[in-house]
This record gives sequence, structure tokens and C-alpha cells, in this order.
Amino acid sequence: MLCNNNEILLYDNLNRNSIKSTNLLNHKNVKLIQGDILDYESVKSAIKEFQPNIVIHLAAVAGIDTVIKSPVNTMKVNMIGTYNLLEALKDNMNSLERVIDFSTSEVFGSYAYKVNEMNTTNLAPVGEARWTYSVSKLAAEHLSHSYYKEYGMPVITVRPFNIYGPGQVGEGAIHQFVVRAISDEQIQIHGEGDQIRSWCYVDDFMQGIMLCLEKEEAIGQSFNIGNPRATVTIAMLAETIKRISNSNSEIKYVSKNYVDVELRIPSIEKAKELLGFKPSYDLIEGLTKTIEWYRGVNND
Repeated sequence: MLCNNNEILLYDNLNRNSIKSTNLLNHKNVKLIQGDILDYESVKSAIKEFQPNIVIHLAAVAGIDTVIKSPVNTMKVNMIGTYNLLEALKDNMNSLERVIDFSTSEVFGSYAYKVNEMNTTNLAPVGEARWTYSVSKLAAEHLSHSYYKEYGMPVITVRPFNIYGPGQVGEGAIHQFVVRAISDEQIQIHGEGDQIRSWCYVDDFMQGIMLCLEKEEAIGQSFNIGNPRATVTIAMLAETIKRISNSNSEIKYVSKNYVDVELRIPSIEKAKELLGFKPSYDLIEGLTKTIEWYRGVNND
């Protein structure tokens, strides 16, 4: 754990509260400031007090249901929030070693087959709330790299491709399917279930983040972090989770009332070559560990 050898400041408004299922706040090296990324003075004050060497920027509105319901807040948090952080960090440049900006694989749009970092990103139709997330994240990428080019800020962009695993909160498919499967509740699939995704287990993803922190050549770059070998349709994913968890859940197909990403498979060649990134968990192994973790939480 990073907190064993580092002082960690968590700046979070606790809307999703992913900390609640951990004992992180009991660690002597971990401090929480409950604040909002849209409050510039609060962000600036936290940075001035803590003077971080490494910043990992994950604050965002995410999840398809939340994004569609709150497109204005999605864009504010993802764009203005990123600006607030970067601007506040300018006075701390001398001590900064890394700033990792979390973007999204959704910048590649509805059909993304083995996309690499130089492929064209998608600007999508105006008025479709689904795309406010990807557009705001893409704008944040451009802003982050502008701070790198203009001010020399040591920025790295990471584009996660469908990360899953223990401790996940929110609206992700695996999280939702697993929670329902272990309780024998109905598993709902939106549409025909033929949407294709590549799934990356959280430990593999963290390997990619650590390599970004360690490798000097990562600075100023963008990286796809995912696992193209763990690619299945959503229907196959639901059936696999049901089988591994020995669930009696009914799988039900329901109508889809939003624009979806139909195909999303990354190329990770750049991360392999520059970082030495190599995912090691196959889908069955990752799902098994995830199911075990959620069963443990439910039994506590």
C-alpha cells in the first residue's frame, strides 16, 4: 500500500464515498479533507497546506445514469474542476513530480476497436447527454497537456478501459451484475447484450498507474490502460458471473433508452513499450476474486 511509505491526502466530497468500505482513514499516514473540486479556494488551500509531490486527479462525475440526469454538473466537475486543480498547482511547481489526470476510454466514441493513443477522438452529437462525459473528459485532457506544454507541469493522462474489482462503487456493469448475482436477484441487461467490452482487473490497472509514477518517459504522454485479452459481450459477461457465483439469478433483457458504446477494445502497445505494462489477470480469475470480495462484504 502506498500509505505505508508515503503521506496521503484524500480530497473528496464523499458523494460516492468509496472510502467507506476500507480502513484507510485509520492509517496514520492518511488524511481526508472533505471538499469540492469546484471550490477553487478550498482546493488551493489544501495544496498550499500539503504541498504534494504527486497528484492523482480522479475527481469526476461518472456513470451513465448520473451523467444523463446531470449533464451540466458533469461538465462543470470534469472541466472546471480540472482547471481548478491545475491552476492551484501552478504555485507548487517546484515540488511537483507527477500529475496523473484520469480520462476515459469513452473519448473514442461508440466504436473503438484496438484504438491507440493517436487515433481520432470523438466529439459526438451535441444535445445527446451521454456524450457530455466523454467531451468534458477530452477537454480536461487538452487542458492538462496545455499546462504541460506551457508551464512544464509533469502531466500524464491515463485512459482506463473498463476497470473492475473489489471495492468498486457506482454503476459499472460488473459491480451491478456481481451484487445481484450473489443475492440471487434479477440481472438486467440493457439492449441485446451484444455490446463488446475489454475488462481490466484493478490490480493490473494499478500496475499501470505505478509505472506512470515511476517512469520518467511517461511525462507528457497519454496511455490506454486496459486488457484486450479479457474481451466479451455484455451477455457473455452476465452468464459468466452467474456461473462462477453459482447464482440462481434470472437474466432479463430490458429496453435501452440511451446511446451506448457498442465496441471498446484498446491497443495497449504504447503502455507496453514505454512503461513495460503487462496485464496478468484473465477475466475468470479477476471475476472470481471480485465475487469473493463482495461475498465477504455481504457476510460482515
